Amino acid sequence: MFWWRVYSPLRFGVILLCSVALSACISSTSRHASPVEITAALNLPVTQAPAAMPAQPEATQLPAITEQPQQYQELWQYIAANLSFDITPNARLQKRVAWYLSQPNYLTSVNERAAPYLYHIVKKVEQRKLPMELVLLPFVESDFRPTARSSQGAVGVWQLVDATAYHFGLQSNDWYDGRQDVLGATDAALDYLQYLRQRFNGNWLHALAAYNSGEGRVKAAIRYNQKHGRSSHFWHLKLPKETADYVPKLLALSYLLQHPETGLKRPSLANEAQTTVLDVGQPFNFGILAALLGIDKQQLHQLNPGYLRHQSPTNGPFRVLLPMDQQQLFATDFYRRQFSTHYQVKLNDTLYGIARRHNTSVAKLKQLNNKTQDLIRVGETLLIHRAHANDDLTVDYEISPYLQQQRPAKVATYEKHHVIQEGDSLWAVSRQYQVPMKDLLDWNQLNTQSLLSPGDTLILHLPVEEASTPQPKAPAGAGKDYLDALKTLVKPKSDP
Repeated sequence: MFWWRVYSPLRFGVILLCSVALSACISSTSRHASPVEITAALNLPVTQAPAAMPAQPEATQLPAITEQPQQYQELWQYIAANLSFDITPNARLQKRVAWYLSQPNYLTSVNERAAPYLYHIVKKVEQRKLPMELVLLPFVESDFRPTARSSQGAVGVWQLVDATAYHFGLQSNDWYDGRQDVLGATDAALDYLQYLRQRFNGNWLHALAAYNSGEGRVKAAIRYNQKHGRSSHFWHLKLPKETADYVPKLLALSYLLQHPETGLKRPSLANEAQTTVLDVGQPFNFGILAALLGIDKQQLHQLNPGYLRHQSPTNGPFRVLLPMDQQQLFATDFYRRQFSTHYQVKLNDTLYGIARRHNTSVAKLKQLNNKTQDLIRVGETLLIHRAHANDDLTVDYEISPYLQQQRPAKVATYEKHHVIQEGDSLWAVSRQYQVPMKDLLDWNQLNTQSLLSPGDTLILHLPVEEASTPQPKAPAGAGKDYLDALKTLVKPKSDP
C-alpha cells in the first residue's frame, strides 16, 4: 500500500486505487507499477490540497534513529527507511514523480558522484536530529556536482550563494572555496536550514522553499495569503516557478525511494564510510601528502574540490577527505608517525582508562593497535592518537617569485555593542554588520536556537578600516613546470 497521508474526502478512493496498483505489482515479482497506475494514484487537482496542514514535527520530536547494520546493509535502504515527511498528493507532485520515472537510472548515475560523501552527510543529519529528507537536497539542488555554479552565483552541491556561505562561517579566497568543500558546505547548509526551520515555526516545507528562494520572499507570500483569507500552506503560496517545483521535486524523490516497486532504481552503496576525514593540523601540499599516504594525487584533488591550488592555505582549513577507511588510515606509516605516540601499559591499566586519559575512544585505540579484544598486558606498548608535527608537508613557494604565497595580515578589530530591536534576528544582525553567523554566535556564547529579546545586547568584533595596497597576482599558469617537478623534490616512494 502506498503510504500517502491524504487530507481530503477522496481519501478512501485514493487508498483503494493505490491498493489495487500495488496488488498488481505483487502478482508478479518482476513487474513494476506502471506510470499510468502511479499517475492515477496521484491524480488529485491542486484545489483539493488541504486548507491547512499540521506543522511538521520539531526536530527534537522526530523518532530516534537507531542504526541497524544487520538490517540495513545498503545505505540507500537505510535512508529510505528513515524518511518521515507527510506527503499530500496533487498535480505538481504527480508531475515530478513522472519526471523521475522517465529516468529510472537517475539515482544510480548521480550516486557515483555522491558515494564518497553520502555516508558522512547522513551521519551529520542524524547527529542534529534533522529529517532524513535533507540528505536528498544536494541531489535536488545540483545533481550532486561539487563544482556546480548557477546563473545566480550559487556554488557547490548545496548551491550556497557567497553571502549565505560567509554568514555561516565558510571561507572563500584564492586558495579555498568552502562552498565546493562538500562536507564543510554540509555543515553550513544544515546550520542555515536549522535557522530557517526556527524562523518558520518548525514548518519544513516553508523552510525548504526559503532555502531555495529566500526567507523574505516566502514570508511575503505567507503574509499575502493571510491578508486575503487564504491558506498559508506551501501548496497555496504564490512563489517563483523554480521554488514551486523545488519542494515537489524533493517530496517526489522521497516518495519513490520509499516505494522501489514504482521503478526508480536504488543504487547499491554499502552502509559504511568509504572515505575518512583527516585534519592534517598544518599546511600541506597535495603532492607531498599523497606521496606519504601512498595514494593518487589526482584522486585526492577530486575528493577535495574546495582546495583550489596544489597547497592548502597557510591559515587553514587543513581537513582532507581521504580515499580509504579509518582502519586503512591507521595502518599507514604516515599516520603512525604524525598522529600517534607510544604508551607503555602499567599495572591496573584498562583500555577504557587509557582512552579516557588520552581523550580518545576505546574503538579507535583498538583499531590503531589492531586489537579485536579488550585484553592488554603490563609492559605492552600501545599507539595512542595524538597529533604532532614530525614532517614539513609544504613546499617553499618563495623560492620562485611567481609562486609566492600571499599571507593575509592580521586584521585589527574594535568591539561594537548592538542593542536588539523589535524584529531583530541573529541572521539580520550578521548581515547588517557583515560578519559570519558562527562568529556572532561564538562572541555571544549563543547557538542557532537562541532567542533574542528587545533590549538584549550583542557583542561584535568589527575590523578597523585601513587603506591597503593590493598585491600583484602571479600570471595565470605561472609555476606549472615547477609544480610538475614536485616529485623530484619530495622524492616519494611511488609516483603520486
